[in-house]
Amino acid sequence: MNTPEQSQLGKPAAYADHYDPSLLFPISRAPKRAELGMHGTMPFFGADLWTAFELSWLTPRGRPHVAIAHITVPCETPNIVESKSFKLYLNSFSNTSFASADEVRDRIRADVSEAVWRGAASQASVGVRILMPDMFDREPVHELDGFSLDRLDIDCNQYTPDPSLLTAAFDEQPVDETLTSNLLKSNCLVTGQPDWGSVQIKYSGPQIDQGGLLRYLVSFRNHNEFHEQCVERIFMDIRERCKPVKLSVYARYTRRGGLDINPFRTSHPSAVPVNVRTARQ
Repeated sequence: MNTPEQSQLGKPAAYADHYDPSLLFPISRAPKRAELGMHGTMPFFGADLWTAFELSWLTPRGRPHVAIAHITVPCETPNIVESKSFKLYLNSFSNTSFASADEVRDRIRADVSEAVWRGAASQASVGVRILMPDMFDREPVHELDGFSLDRLDIDCNQYTPDPSLLTAAFDEQPVDETLTSNLLKSNCLVTGQPDWGSVQIKYSGPQIDQGGLLRYLVSFRNHNEFHEQCVERIFMDIRERCKPVKLSVYARYTRRGGLDINPFRTSHPSAVPVNVRTARQ
């Protein structure tokens, strides 16, 4: 089983400019999920929404194309793909000729599907959508919908995750709320480099104390974990401490290396959000 420390993160790496699917580096989700008490059937549904802004290849006549790719990886996959390896993989397309954007899409779909499902008894496909330049101006910018927690003028002094900050009004009427914050920050599990994000928490159930929730989100500030792992930790901590009937956690992280990763986890079957970037992305 690959470990994050074995990846290219934080290490000098030569950029391959000819197509090489072996560059993709899958990492098992299982150890971090076990750390959160998850075994067997997961308590959520969802997906990781990737946007690749640095995608280019050559036509059969040698002229470059550029494009944006949206990749949707189901959270049921046993592996994630380490992001630097994904960047190296995408750059390997840059001096390789492909007949069409459809061929590029199909290669990415097949290669990423193999990596994220590697080791599983059965496999499925990831979603891939390629946007050519004539579609770029159709890509909207929209902030996460909901009531902003960032309006709260509160003291914060905890910068590693502290679930005890989460409380809910169990003796009052349940509510339906959508809360957001732009103050999510964590660090890469391997390099310690900062990851900046926005988060949306949608729930039904006992009303969550908003000040405590904001302090809890801020408490990730010095925490080292991958994006997907942070979102699952937030989901599990709110689920355990606040007992919502329904819960969705969605984070959009700013891009690094031409990639943004946006995990979505929900307690109940629902449509995956449309992959729309925020202003900071």
